Amino acid sequence: MNYKNAKDIFPPELLRQIQDYVQGEKIYIPQLENVRTNWGKKSGSRLEITFRNNEILKKYKEGLSMDELAELFCLSNESIRKIVYKSSKESNEDNKGDLNV
Repeated sequence: MNYKNAKDIFPPELLRQIQDYVQGEKIYIPQLENVRTNWGKKSGSRLEITFRNNEILKKYKEGLSMDELAELFCLSNESIRKIVYKSSKESNEDNKGDLNV
């Protein structure tokens, strides 16, 4: 998170009004709900996890066991099971749309 000087951002009248409430402190001004980015979008974490999950599903379909995948990706068996189930379900839903073309 970057900090900016309020006098560089706000008009003088608004800055004086804000100073009625707080002076010399750092404050956080949250984004509006309708313009928030999803978790991991800015940092790229979401993309990395999606790639990892796709790799897990691919290797599962190639025949690796849940235990092998857990060891390979340093995750618990339960996490691998959830990823495989969710990814398989999403993959099946994507393929259903292709049949209707």
